[in-house]
Amino acid sequence: MTQFRPCIDLHQGQVKQIVGGSLNDEGAQTNYVSPYDAGYYAELYHQYELQGGHVIALGPGNQEQALKALRAWPNGLQFGGGVNADNATDYLQAGASHVIVTSYLFDNDEFSWDRLEKIKAETGVDKLVLDLSCRRTAGGWNIATNRWQTVTNTVINADTLAELGKHCAEFLIHAADVEGLQGGIDEDLVTLLGDICPVPVTYAGGARTLDDLELVKSLSQGKVDLTIGSALDIFGGQGVTLEACVDWNQQHRT
Repeated sequence: MTQFRPCIDLHQGQVKQIVGGSLNDEGAQTNYVSPYDAGYYAELYHQYELQGGHVIALGPGNQEQALKALRAWPNGLQFGGGVNADNATDYLQAGASHVIVTSYLFDNDEFSWDRLEKIKAETGVDKLVLDLSCRRTAGGWNIATNRWQTVTNTVINADTLAELGKHCAEFLIHAADVEGLQGGIDEDLVTLLGDICPVPVTYAGGARTLDDLELVKSLSQGKVDLTIGSALDIFGGQGVTLEACVDWNQQHRT
């Protein structure tokens, strides 16, 4: 059944909420910069027993904050951002429940099955989350890498997800075109994910109120979880409170 999943987004060593499509080497359009560190949020999520949340390092300079979060709630958070076959085990040993991988899986913007096998050998299927964050294209949605700036040829469709689902525990999918805008979720993408995902999947992008949890539940037949970021009160938002999301989870647990 659809659940709310929390997040900690790190950019330039701080907890932030950004407009996803604006992220580049120079910076990003920022909705919120937190006065608190990543450990504070990890402890908060632990207190509420919010499972399956993710810590994402958006670019360099976030290692210290990422490790703070993982230490604050050992085995309670997934970590992504610069994960590869060489460091995946380090993050698991540092306290990540899973590692999340995206750009490493692409070599010259083409999906590399060899790289997937290498990282899977380090983590095992049960500790690996594939980040298939995407942008809308003429043909549907294509996976976007390099901080969502490079649109690859890999399409989000039933065949792709059926094959990739054999190699991981979950998918994490940001709709990069609506990420951070609080303009509503990509309803078509959520519906598609509910129809074709063979493993648990978390969708992020555009959520603005508690009603979006009900909408995601309806569109995906309860198969897709939702991350709410910029609209959340703990990130300066006015759309929904963390407590309301916690209550939702308690009421909708299977």
